[in-house]
Formats: sequence, structure tokens, C-alpha cells
Amino acid sequence: MTLRRRLVLSIVALVVAVSAVIGAGSIIALATIQTGAIDAQLQKATARASTKFGQGDQPEGGQRPNDDALQPLGQAAGTLTAYYVTGGVAAGIVLNEDSSRSALTTDQLKRLGDVKVGVDPATMSLGGSLGKYRVAAVQVDNPALGNAVLVVGLPMSPVYDSIRSLLVVVILVVAAALVVASIVAAVVVRRSLRPLERVAETASTVARMPLERSDALQDVRVPDTDPRTEVGRVGSAFNRMLGHIAGAMQARERSEQKVRQFVADASHELRTPLASVRGYAELTRRMGGDLPKDVVYAMSRIESESIRMTSMVEDLLLLARLDEGREIQFDDVDLTGLVFDAVNDAHAASPEHPIDVDVPSSPVVVVGDAARLHQVIVNLVTNARTHTPDGTRITVGIAPSASGAGSRPGVDLTVRDTGQGIDPEFLPKLFERFARADSSRSRTAGSTGLGLAIVDAVVQAHGGSVDVTSEPGNTVFTVHLPAEQTPDVAAAGPDAAAAEAAAPAPAAAWSEVPDRA
Repeated sequence: MTLRRRLVLSIVALVVAVSAVIGAGSIIALATIQTGAIDAQLQKATARASTKFGQGDQPEGGQRPNDDALQPLGQAAGTLTAYYVTGGVAAGIVLNEDSSRSALTTDQLKRLGDVKVGVDPATMSLGGSLGKYRVAAVQVDNPALGNAVLVVGLPMSPVYDSIRSLLVVVILVVAAALVVASIVAAVVVRRSLRPLERVAETASTVARMPLERSDALQDVRVPDTDPRTEVGRVGSAFNRMLGHIAGAMQARERSEQKVRQFVADASHELRTPLASVRGYAELTRRMGGDLPKDVVYAMSRIESESIRMTSMVEDLLLLARLDEGREIQFDDVDLTGLVFDAVNDAHAASPEHPIDVDVPSSPVVVVGDAARLHQVIVNLVTNARTHTPDGTRITVGIAPSASGAGSRPGVDLTVRDTGQGIDPEFLPKLFERFARADSSRSRTAGSTGLGLAIVDAVVQAHGGSVDVTSEPGNTVFTVHLPAEQTPDVAAAGPDAAAAEAAAPAPAAAWSEVPDRA
């Protein structure tokens, strides 16, 4: 349950509870007051009845006084009067609304006979049409009958009618208070929590932002920073946190820029001495006919290692230039032709790995850098050849991207192998620079750990993405390339290309080009 809902429900529940307590107190107070008024009326009615009954009127037939003795003038409608004498003689009447009198039943007389003399008035149910009565008993000395107990009662129906009316009023008032309290509480709580919502929206904005660059946080601030309020203190702390994050990111960017610059400068400067080492080693090996065999072998090793080191330097220099947004020249590229060229090269370099090609009959044309895309295909195929045993089947395919939520129209280039798979723990860092999973895939040749990093950098520079799924017997690298590049992406480099990858793009260009020989 949200905080807003809890607050609204708490306020409404409090209002309802207070209203219920006030209503219950009002009903109890009304019942007490009216019962007291009934008792006062009962005391007067008892005094009148006992005075009239005690005058000693001669009873008719020597059995009972007449009705005027039981119901003297001044008694209210509904008043009952009953008397009990020694020997079990009892009689009682009720004064009706039309001033007529009705006799009490035997059962009602029996119930009234249990009323004690000299105690406070009590409420009892007489049943029938009479209902509940407030009754009191007094002892009266009648000259004709002797000592008698006179019971006088007044109906409680006016009290109960008042209580029911008040209960209806209380229910209506509580219902109205509930509606009003709900509306007022919702408005007040919404306005009170609006600053907190702005803080939450800012936090959500920061969570959705790509935080590769510190300038992304410069325009994100919480306006509610009043230290006198709880939300203001949260907003102020959040802004300070954003400032610390931006500062840390700027420091990281400066450090990464220095590292990139060092790698670029070092790679550039190392190319000349490595070329010299390679040239002199090759020259010495070719001209040293009288040299010992071990010297010739040593020179050949120097030459091969210089070639390998030159390749590594070239890869580092390429990554550094890609980081700076260079090395990408966009043009129409026959992706099908690049696949055939890379597969033919792989066949020549590693004939022990069977390689299949699964491409459409019509050549696929995308917008990109032909040399860099060729390097992507070569690196993926080389990665499959290098890290799988001989005889492992490799399949290179091209297909239009599947349409659906989260996918972008374009072309999918896949490289699949049937090797032993990649360790799942290594997958998250597979495209990091110098990442190597030697323990998970067998190798027959050296690896610098830069091939897949170059693939990822080149694909991002094209505004695409690269994914990998792996299980024993089925490892698939999927390169998604957009069909077209906007001028902004073409000019801005890998960071802008990666951002552009999240935007829609037109459908892939499946165009006819002249058949290759």
C-alpha cells in the first residue's frame, strides 16, 4: 500500500472513530437524560396514584377499587397501575391514548409482582403491545383493603424512539463526515506529498539516464530543498548526492581520458620501433646465410613476436580511436560479400573447422564502414575457430531483425558454433578488454583478449548492439546492425551511436546488387 493511501485511510479512520465515539456518547447521554426524565415523571405519577389509592374508597363488591382510584386525573397516556394485597388479590390497568382503560393480563400482573418496594425504578419488558416499561413500587395503606403494594409504570417507547432518531442522525453525519474527510484528506495528502513525488521523479529520471557522462547529471536537481521540512532535507541530501556522483564521474572520465590518451600515444609511438625490429629481424634472417641455426631460429622468433605485438598495438590504437569517435566512415556496404570474404579467409587459415554460410539469395546492403564490419566478422569467426576444438562446425548467417517490443528494424548477423560453450560466469565480462576465458574454452593459439572488445566497440559505433547466448553445443553471437545511420550518429562517434541505438530506425535495406563471381 502506498504512503498516500495509508495516510488517507488513517485520516478517514480517525474521523470515523471520533465521529463514532461522539455519536455513541451522544446516544448514551440522551438515553441517560431521558431515562432520568422518565424517572422524575414516574415519581410524580406514583405520588398521585398512591394518594388516590390511599383515600379509602369503598371497593365495589368488596373486591377492588374502581378505575379512578388506580388512574387518577393527571396521569399520562400509557401509565399503568397495579396493586397487590395479602391473599394474592391483584389487579391493574393501563391508560390508553383515548383515555380508555385496559386491564393487564395475568402474565403481566405476575411480572409486575416481582418489583421490589423502595428500590430505584427499573426497566422491564411486559410483552404484548406494552413493550418495555419503567416501573416503581410503593406500599400504600388502603382503608378498605389494608396494606397493599402499588406498582406504577411509564412506557419507555418515547426514549427508544428518540434514541433511534438520534442513531439515524449519527449514521448520516458519520457517512457525510466520511465522504468529506476522504475528499479533504486526499487533497491535503496529495498536496503534502507533491514535493516527495518530485524527489521520486528526479530519482527515477536519474535511474533511467545513461550515466556514462557526468554532464548528464548537471541539469537534474530537486527543487524542494527547504531544510525546515522533512522532504526538503531529503531533497537537499539528494542534490548533494548527485553532486558527489557527478564529481566522481568527472574524475573517472578524466582518468579514463588519460588512460585512452596514453594508450593511443603509446600505441602510435610503438608502431615505428616495432616495424624496425621486425624489419631488421627479417633482414638478418634472410641475409645471414652463415649464421648458426639457433641464431636464425631466434631471429625468426623475434620477427613473429614483433608481428604479434604489432597486431596488438594496432588493436589498441583502433580501440583508442573508436573511443574518440574516429575510424568510422559510413557508406553503403554489401554485408553478404563481407561474410563470403571472411569465410573464405577462415577456410584458408583453418581448414579443419567446417564453416557454413546461411544468407539470403539477394545481397544485403547496410550503411556502415566496410573495413570495420569486415573486421567484426573476421574477429567473431576467429574467436569461434580459436576457442573450439578441430571439427567444430561454425555457421555464419544474415537475417532481418525480428520485429517486436524492444527490437529495432535492421539486420542480424549471427556466428554460431557447436563447441563446448562459454562459462556462464564469464559471459558478463566477455566484451571487456583483455578478458580471456582460457579455463572455459580450449585454445590452440594465443589470444590478446581484444577481439571481442573491438567487435563491441565497432558495432556500437554503428549504432548497433551485440549479444551472446551460450550453452554446450550451441554458442551464438548476434550482431544487430541498423539499416541506416542518421547524420548525427555518423558524425558523433560511439557514444552518440550507442544512444541512437535506442531510437527507432527504418526497415532493413534488402536491395538487389550485381551477383558476385
